[in-house]
Amino acid sequence: MIGVEFKERFLKMTNNNHEKYSFLDPIINSNPFEFYKLLHEEKPVYQIPEIGMFMITKYDDIRYALKDFETFSSDVKLAQRGPFADLHQSILVDGGGWEHVQTLQRTDPPTHARYRKLVDRVFTKKRVVEMTPHIDEVVNQLIDQFIDNGKCDFNNEFAMPMPGIIIAEQLGLDRKDVATFKKWADSMLGSTRSAIATEEDVRRDAETELEAQLFLADVFEDRRKNPKEDLMSALVHAHGDDEKALSMHELQNLMHQLITGGFETTQSAINHGMWSLIRFPEVLEKLYEDENLIKPFIEEVLRWESPVQFLVRQATKDVEVSGTLIPEGSIIMMGYGPANRDEEKFACPHSFELERKGVGAHLAFGSGVHHCPGALLGRQEMISSFKHLVKRLKNIKLQKPISEPVHNFSMFFMPMSSLDILFDKR
Repeated sequence: MIGVEFKERFLKMTNNNHEKYSFLDPIINSNPFEFYKLLHEEKPVYQIPEIGMFMITKYDDIRYALKDFETFSSDVKLAQRGPFADLHQSILVDGGGWEHVQTLQRTDPPTHARYRKLVDRVFTKKRVVEMTPHIDEVVNQLIDQFIDNGKCDFNNEFAMPMPGIIIAEQLGLDRKDVATFKKWADSMLGSTRSAIATEEDVRRDAETELEAQLFLADVFEDRRKNPKEDLMSALVHAHGDDEKALSMHELQNLMHQLITGGFETTQSAINHGMWSLIRFPEVLEKLYEDENLIKPFIEEVLRWESPVQFLVRQATKDVEVSGTLIPEGSIIMMGYGPANRDEEKFACPHSFELERKGVGAHLAFGSGVHHCPGALLGRQEMISSFKHLVKRLKNIKLQKPISEPVHNFSMFFMPMSSLDILFDKR
């Protein structure tokens, strides 16, 4: 949705005719970049009429807000909001599971420091380096399964199973159980995948999340007694002799964040990287000729179509941002996606530039104390993926045009609905 037609939609929306035209419109939600551009120009802090949340969209405003955690708190109990929140929690607890508590990304300093310290001991550069040969192996095994066909459902045959296998193995699942892991991750994302969750949606997601919790609890207990070289063992034993170990309640909620934050986002980033190669075929050949361009390519993919478009904070007091008053208690959507398209920070932000200057300043992994702890692993999964895809595939194109909307609805992410590709074998 671009140009005059989009602007007419936006103008209708800002004239309070928002029942049909808003960020909740699946077309605008799927392709929000003209919307972001107009917000930058006309309404950099925008309140979504239907749900009351505020969107902050400018790069400098986002950076300022992320530093001021006393005003823009991460301790947002979204699970306790909405008409079916109690139902979700009761299904977990009554089934022998654990209700949601605030850990890691959902806490502010100084509480946050304890969780971050322990998690940083798990997601180390050394661990990622040690995992890299296996990541490369998984990438090539997945390519082997479809390369002789000259086509594939890229989302389901590569982008989803690639990070899914790595995380599933770390959780104590077999790689054949990736579909189960995917089901768990989707249930944990829950209401982020729709504008309005129904009672049936909440019940289904809670029951599936309970299944995941009970499985993870058994694995955690086993790893306490029989540690292995995996993520679960590392989390259980991350504390020092003079530190308090993570409780089962805390471990469950850390896993909720690591699964939802590390799987959907990497899948999305890999999909968008491939879609970029299709839209800009000259980039594919440049990467093939010079492997050193893989890393800047990945950073531009992360900036251009950030897998995390928004994360939430809550105002602890009245605060003014870019001339707009945000009242105390308001839920705020911190716009990493729109910030990465801010022309005051990035020249020609709506253009894809392989060797963009200053691309490392993007906010795809957040900023400050809440910078994504899995960023090193996510980057390596993308590097390994595109290093081998570029070596083995050429003349990549779509099997058929992607139907609109390109993305499944999400308040916070950009999950592609499908990506069926054709290619030649190098």
